[in-house]
Amino acid sequence: MSELLSVDGLSLEFRTRSGTVSALQNVSLSLARGETLGLVGESGSGKSVLSYAILGIQDPAARITAGSVRFAGMNLLALAESQLADVRGREIAMIFQNPRVALNPIRRVGEQIGDVLERHTTTLSRDREARSVAMLQAVRIPDPQRRARAYPFEMSGGQCQRVMIAMALSSNPSLLIADEPTTGLDVTTQAAIMQLLRDAAADRDMATVLITHDLALASENCDRIAVMHAGHIVEVAPTRALFERPRHPYTAALIRSVPASAGSLADLQPIPGSLPDLRATDIPACRFADRCPRAQAVCRSAPLPVVADATSTVACHFPL
Repeated sequence: MSELLSVDGLSLEFRTRSGTVSALQNVSLSLARGETLGLVGESGSGKSVLSYAILGIQDPAARITAGSVRFAGMNLLALAESQLADVRGREIAMIFQNPRVALNPIRRVGEQIGDVLERHTTTLSRDREARSVAMLQAVRIPDPQRRARAYPFEMSGGQCQRVMIAMALSSNPSLLIADEPTTGLDVTTQAAIMQLLRDAAADRDMATVLITHDLALASENCDRIAVMHAGHIVEVAPTRALFERPRHPYTAALIRSVPASAGSLADLQPIPGSLPDLRATDIPACRFADRCPRAQAVCRSAPLPVVADATSTVACHFPL
């Protein structure tokens, strides 16, 4: 498979009144056409920040200090905003965490799909309504003609999520970033949403980045998984290999901390401590050092070595 997305050495910081937050540091990953990459880690690890940086929609207080983001041969960080706006939404689409917040509450959902069609496709104005209904039907919303005239508040959480998927897919993107696409949904609806995304990726040879804190969801739906901790990518590996033999201590701790890996609640092993304060001037070189049972003095002072083989990478002085 040919490479579609390449993030190389990306660093990003937020300048705030209470200090500079080093949100991403030397982040590198790649994604092939048609591949699904899971991006996992605790809340606050930088998963959503990374996705916003790729799309160029980060907070005004954010500043990219190093690195590059290449998509289909283009350096996205070098594009003018008008050029990036053409790529964003057409070639790269995103499903945001909370569809009720992401959708416009005072516009009918069919009109919102029509907005995407107008901006990013050649669909004629007379055909947009029919195309919007067709997209709602494609994501299996019952009675799509009636639902196209509904407002977001008239729809369930699962239906709003399907509307977001319809909007994202309406321009036939090459890359879809799905940020916690099943948050707050019941198990049955969650399974249906993930099946929709898998079908869409297969039909379009579309690459997908699935951002989630749900390791079980990632294991069932991803070809490879990238593990984030406190703004670092600490491990990238094929899904099966990562779960069978995690190499970074943080990855292993994550897997041990979820119910699926434990026989009972008493067997769960919580990860001690918490994420470091990313405003601090003395953050350890390995940001997991204060929580890691394998840590030694070198982990706090020396840059992280990246150990790679044909399919996997791990950033650790003392990998498992």
